[in-house]
Amino acid sequence: MRRLRDHLWRNYGQKLFLTATLPLVLAAVVISVLVTLESRQLAEREIRNLERQLIAAKRAELKNYLSIARNAFFNIYGRASPDDEEAKLVITQILSAMLYGRDGYFFVYDYDGNNLVSPRETNLIGRNWTGRTDPNGTAITDELVRLARSGGGYHTYASVKPSTGETAQMVTYVIGLQDWRWAIGTGVFIDDVVAKVAASRAEVEARIRRTFLYIGAITLATLLLVFGSGLFITIRERRLADAKLKKLTQRVFDAQEEERGRVARELHDGISQILVGVRYALDTARRRLANGDMRAADTLDSGLEHLSGAIQEVRRISRDLRPGALDDLGLGPALKALAEDFGKRTGIETEFDTVVFRNRLDEDAKIALYRVAQEALTNIERHSGASKLTIDLRGHARGATLRIADDGRGLDQTHAQDTPSSGLGLRNMQERMEQLDGNLRILSSKTGTVIEATVPLSHLLPPEKAKSETKASA
Repeated sequence: MRRLRDHLWRNYGQKLFLTATLPLVLAAVVISVLVTLESRQLAEREIRNLERQLIAAKRAELKNYLSIARNAFFNIYGRASPDDEEAKLVITQILSAMLYGRDGYFFVYDYDGNNLVSPRETNLIGRNWTGRTDPNGTAITDELVRLARSGGGYHTYASVKPSTGETAQMVTYVIGLQDWRWAIGTGVFIDDVVAKVAASRAEVEARIRRTFLYIGAITLATLLLVFGSGLFITIRERRLADAKLKKLTQRVFDAQEEERGRVARELHDGISQILVGVRYALDTARRRLANGDMRAADTLDSGLEHLSGAIQEVRRISRDLRPGALDDLGLGPALKALAEDFGKRTGIETEFDTVVFRNRLDEDAKIALYRVAQEALTNIERHSGASKLTIDLRGHARGATLRIADDGRGLDQTHAQDTPSSGLGLRNMQERMEQLDGNLRILSSKTGTVIEATVPLSHLLPPEKAKSETKASA
């Protein structure tokens, strides 16, 4: 019993914990996912804006550099003819000398793809680079020439960084000198922009990880709080349930002892005295027979009468413990027999009325209603001082109801609370109804008491099943 109770409590505690924590865990997961998605989307937008701003600044810087270079050779180019080789030489010398920063320089290609100026990469000078591409396959020379022919523009590709010798992304701006068929441009490396973007993304990921850790820590703390609260509530409820179970067990023991005492009193006060009278009559008849006394027959008749009374008393006690009519005929006839016996024994005017059930109540309902009637009649006999009693049993749309009314003095609630044994019958009636999900109503006043016991519709058998059970019992 204890193992079963511990198992039930363990299952209850687990269900309570899961019921409390699963929605919390799911909410935390959903919040984490939503926060992550929203954070990444917002951060990606910010990073793209930052990247566009940095590259825009680089492009503006390139335009400024190229504008400075153009101002440096503009007068020479403006006065020179398309085949002025001397002017071309002077301009290439000017551009070759215009270096800035660690990696900044100007380059010149003619429209045929020949490199004319490249001070940072002198190995390119004097060679044709048509079809040249970067390691990623992006066209370099052909695209620069195309942009120059169309008036100018920006181009991004991978190139070797002169200061480190490593390949990095480079943004270039190129314009065209259409009279000389030259493409003049300059470029800046944007590895610092890439580094800043990567650092921003890393910072975003770090913030997301910290957010995850915060959410996880809050969720864990909440789970521990829920677990601790659930454990405290479970322990408290278990202690209360154990206390109630002890009280219920004690009440069961009290009821058993009371029933045993009642049976013992009835055996002692009733059957035992009758049997003593039978034995005395038999002894007297034996002596008279031995002496030839003719009154022996009268004594035997008296003994037989006492023996018949003992038999009736045994039947009454047996009927009180478990009436055979309840199993054979159903609840209505059993209650009718109980009412008639009660009226004969106590002298209280008793009326019984019922609607034919055709044995449609299930076994638990029949026993419970019969015991409620027994308890009620016992209380009426002992405490009410009633002169009239009515018992009504009938079915309805909600189930079946047993109604017992008397015209006695009513229940003394104060006395019932002060003496637990006197209220034990009422508690037994209440608990029997609760076990069947039924209802017990007690209406008491100085002019009488009404007890109504109702069992729900679930305890009424279908007509076909009730009919088969009636035939089986018959």
